Amino acid sequence: MVKTIFWNVDTQYDFMRSDESYQGKLAIPKAREIEEKLEKLTHLAASSGITVINTADWHTPRSEEFSDAPDFVQTFHPHCLMNSRGAEFVPATNPHNPYIIDWQQNYFDPEEALRRRNLILYKDKFDVFTGTPHAHPLVRLLQPDSAIVYGVATNVCVDYAVRGLLDQNVQVFVPTDAIKELPNLPLQSILDSWVQRNVVLTTTENIARLLK
Repeated sequence: MVKTIFWNVDTQYDFMRSDESYQGKLAIPKAREIEEKLEKLTHLAASSGITVINTADWHTPRSEEFSDAPDFVQTFHPHCLMNSRGAEFVPATNPHNPYIIDWQQNYFDPEEALRRRNLILYKDKFDVFTGTPHAHPLVRLLQPDSAIVYGVATNVCVDYAVRGLLDQNVQVFVPTDAIKELPNLPLQSILDSWVQRNVVLTTTENIARLLK
């Protein structure tokens, strides 16, 4: 039997919102437009009993990503500081009863990770597979055959997640209506590179049909 997981990338207030409700520190333009699809994926995972890995930036003020003069490629303004509102997940994806695995921990409990359907994987870098020591072990523990990857930003953290999963021989599906990119970075070349590695670019509706 094929084992599928969902992989929700960084759908936090500092990235997802820039309006009267909250001014995100590193808001991705039009990110709120995908929240309906994100909510549908969240409900779909819940109704199907599918494990969701929810990655999230969880920075200290000394994070190497931060700069007073950011280049917006390798460095950015401070965002998603630990315990701040900006680091919280938006309602569309807010994990229910999650098991939290912090990048600062020395270890995590594998039995607890297998018991919970929602897991939060806190990280301190763009790349979840280098931003926490627990990403690779968690994937090895769960042993997924495929992963549905969605969230933000397409051309930064989503790209790292996709490539990291591919490197572990996980088949990746990306609903393109549930991702959003930063406008100042390449996009099409990244999507092309995914396709070259057999990533399936699809839609939220198609994911729902596949899981019926």
